[in-house]
Amino acid sequence: MKRTFLAIVIMLLFIACKDNESEKGRILMIVSNTEDMGDPEKHFAGNNLWEVAPPYHIFVSHGYEVDFVSPTGGNVPFSMDPMGISSYTIKYENFKDKVESSLTPDEVNFKNYKAVFIGGGYGPLFDVANNENLLSIIAQIYENGGVVGGCGHGPGALANVKLNSGEYMVKDKMVTGFPNSTEVTKSWAKEGTLLPVMLEDHLRKNGALFQTKNDLNDKHDVVLDSRIVTTMFLPSSAIVAKEMILEIEKN
Repeated sequence: MKRTFLAIVIMLLFIACKDNESEKGRILMIVSNTEDMGDPEKHFAGNNLWEVAPPYHIFVSHGYEVDFVSPTGGNVPFSMDPMGISSYTIKYENFKDKVESSLTPDEVNFKNYKAVFIGGGYGPLFDVANNENLLSIIAQIYENGGVVGGCGHGPGALANVKLNSGEYMVKDKMVTGFPNSTEVTKSWAKEGTLLPVMLEDHLRKNGALFQTKNDLNDKHDVVLDSRIVTTMFLPSSAIVAKEMILEIEKN
């Protein structure tokens, strides 16, 4: 009898824990399917593992369920070798299986998500930034009271998001991302010449109050304005995720 009672208590505690975990809700992470930049040398585009895996770890370790979506679904390309928290989340938190079976946009119901995050790597500039279905999902999550986040080149994919009012989501909002001043010094995209747009220029064009290194106390600072959370560089990707959670739980 005692054993039966103990088993029931343990089962109820397990169910309660699962219920508490599920009450946290879901977060959508958008990733790119684009392997290269389309040039003869095939410069890598894709996704930066260090700007996607650490935020994923932060979300799941705080009790949120995470889904991945990409323009065409399925597997997506990554740069960078697994190290530190990226290695941990691949081994213990089901990151690899999740991201390799990313959803297609038509499989996503925006009402299921409290936030949406886009990590870096050049890929999102090529196939997320102009994907009307994904842009619509971002807008719907945001207008439903959700939080939007991005790191590195990810915020470039936010530039074209339009709200029901017809205005760009980033208009008159402080945002940041990989800046021109750094882009033109890097060979990764031939000093930016292989890119469809320069991230900073495109955000400014659509009304964003782009924050440069000169505007921030530190180049790794996170910028938060009206439920949009962004940062320039990958060391702060996990901090963006944590700030997003604080915003979610504040509402």
